Amino acid sequence: MTGESPPTSPLRRNLFGATGLALLIALYLLTGVTGHDPWRGDDARHFGPIFEMLQGNNLLFPAIAGQPQTDFPPLYYWSGAVLARLLGPFLPLHDAARLASTLFTALAIFWIARAAARLYGRPTRTPAALLTLGTLGLVLHAHETQPMIALMAMQAMTVAGLSLVPTRPALGSLQAGAGAALAFLAGGLPGILLTVPLFLVVVVGCPECRNPRASGGLILGLSLAIGASALWPLALHYQAPELLVLWWRTEWSQLWSDPLGGGEASRLIELLVWFAWPLWPIALWSLWRMRRQLARISWTLPIAALLLAFGWIIANGSLSPASMLPLIPPLALLAASGVPSLRRGAANAFDWFAIMTFSVFALLAWIAWSAQVFSWPPGLARHLARIAPGFALQYPAVSATAGVLICAAWVTLMWWLPRSANRGPANWAMGMTMLWCLTIALLKPWFDHDRSYRPVATSLAIALAGEREGCVATMGLSTSQRASFHYFAGLRPEKVAGNTTPCGFLLVYDDRNSTTLKPAAEWQQIWEHRRGGGKQLEIFRLYRRD
Repeated sequence: MTGESPPTSPLRRNLFGATGLALLIALYLLTGVTGHDPWRGDDARHFGPIFEMLQGNNLLFPAIAGQPQTDFPPLYYWSGAVLARLLGPFLPLHDAARLASTLFTALAIFWIARAAARLYGRPTRTPAALLTLGTLGLVLHAHETQPMIALMAMQAMTVAGLSLVPTRPALGSLQAGAGAALAFLAGGLPGILLTVPLFLVVVVGCPECRNPRASGGLILGLSLAIGASALWPLALHYQAPELLVLWWRTEWSQLWSDPLGGGEASRLIELLVWFAWPLWPIALWSLWRMRRQLARISWTLPIAALLLAFGWIIANGSLSPASMLPLIPPLALLAASGVPSLRRGAANAFDWFAIMTFSVFALLAWIAWSAQVFSWPPGLARHLARIAPGFALQYPAVSATAGVLICAAWVTLMWWLPRSANRGPANWAMGMTMLWCLTIALLKPWFDHDRSYRPVATSLAIALAGEREGCVATMGLSTSQRASFHYFAGLRPEKVAGNTTPCGFLLVYDDRNSTTLKPAAEWQQIWEHRRGGGKQLEIFRLYRRD
């Protein structure tokens, strides 16, 4: 959080210099990443392949309870499994594995900052890191088990390597080649599409790179990217060729089969407006300010990376927030380039808007805590009780004390923050860190109660404990539910094929959005568990074949 007029005292120099930035990033990344169960959705779903690898199964191809998963190649899962193995004596497996997201988010921030310094000068390095931290769409995915974070990090590494090619062609090309290869291992064909075309952009848009040394370096880097990317499919071909065929067919199907239509453009824009805030307004200002110099490599490289990310999102047809993560590195670079040139009025407005935004969000977090503890406001309290029945916050005084200290520290840091071009980005980064820490302090127990499948899995394990050995077939279970039952109950559910199963037990899942599944008369219900309430009511039923 350095600036043009650095503070004079040693304490303030450290607090708002490189040391303070490192501490802020560490606080942002480490808060809330441990200390809770795998939550329903991506957090539990992507922990499933890691847990399978920890048991010595499916080391080359991700799987959940023995069933192959074609969503992502194994780079993120390998990283999570290694961290879980190393830190298993000190942390629960799911917490240790989730630190893979911390690792890749830190790498993404590092490479974005390095790329900004190489493309636009050293003064843009700090705002690049701060703006990445302050991005609204990043915070949740940076603290869940999320392989898209690995793809984003390797995309940023590739851009950072290519930004070094004009001055150090060999080193920059090798770094970019390694980044592209790892992007493929992190994301599959999307990783190639987001990185390899950028080599051509450097060749075309960088006149100083059109010399034998730079051209040879780029060819070497591209060869490294292609050659290293072939290692995993080659190993898979020799060990399990049918899985390679399944993965290849699924990759092409997901990439082109269902692109976004014109009617979905408004939904995409709505998602991007909040997800990429506050990056996109400053990025637009940067492009407008440098509109006559956009042919330079410092602009063509991030613009091309941004267009490739947009192209992949449209071709893939996904409107999930996680699929927007590849937009963050190029937008952060473009936004960082415009921070030093912001006019005083715009910079002050940007600064005050950050303060007001996070003040409102903090107030909402306190209101949600009040609804849990004091049942006020009553409408919100009834809603929370309806969707999470049976929840009672333990030790509310402890969470309230932590919340007060977090808010007080945030106000103090804002008060001490020196006037500089980086004040606005610093307030966004500090505000996002404060809000996340406050949410964890006040609301994490409620989220853990509402989003964990541990009670269901434990109850199911008890129901099966007195029964004869036999497989359990499932109908309607999501991947996150199967992963949770495998982890918490040791259950490896089998899918029902052709409306028949040889298993002696059948586990059926119903919710308000699905048609109630009624097994044939030969099945006798022996267990039922209701989870949640209201629109989030989930019903699990276990049947035994008569």
